[in-house]
Amino acid sequence: MASHDDTYHPRDTLANTSKTALQLSVAGAIFAGVQNTLRKQNVGAMGIITRSGGIIAVFTGVGVLYQFTKDATANLRQKDDTYGEALAGFMGGTAVGGSIPMVLGAGATFGVATAAFRYTNGLNGYAIKEDDEDEVARKEEMRKMRRRPLQETLEQLGEGRGIYGPGYEERRRERLLAKYGIDVKAAQEQFREKNADTTASL
Repeated sequence: MASHDDTYHPRDTLANTSKTALQLSVAGAIFAGVQNTLRKQNVGAMGIITRSGGIIAVFTGVGVLYQFTKDATANLRQKDDTYGEALAGFMGGTAVGGSIPMVLGAGATFGVATAAFRYTNGLNGYAIKEDDEDEVARKEEMRKMRRRPLQETLEQLGEGRGIYGPGYEERRRERLLAKYGIDVKAAQEQFREKNADTTASL
């Protein structure tokens, strides 16, 4: 559950919190606007504030408490890990408000959800980062383990299509000579001599 990065880099808590507050305030305003359009009565543009201002406040409160707790905890502990994520999620969940059981229940739910999301690497599975050199060496080792001898490959697939065994050209010349009576080597030599004569005449 520890962080994958051994070197911790301090975070600007206030800047990150302000940025998150602004983003979630906008998201809350959009959500409130959509909710107002679904009302049967016409509440006007100011209805976003007068009727649905609480939604914007909840969105902003969740973002502020979550981001501030996450960055402040990481800076104090000099570590960014799943425990800090769980605490930040709990504090963010308490912004939902209501009764004490509601606050504790929402906090626990948010905390578990954010911690699980962090621990599973965004639901992609927990994985440890490896150095590039180690990864290359591992893949090369896997290729060696799965690599088949050339003779076995030739027996199963035969020669051709880019797969040629030692002495392939000699065997090919002998097959052409036996089947078609064409001596490839002699023909190649005659072709070279002809080209040489043509070049000399030019």
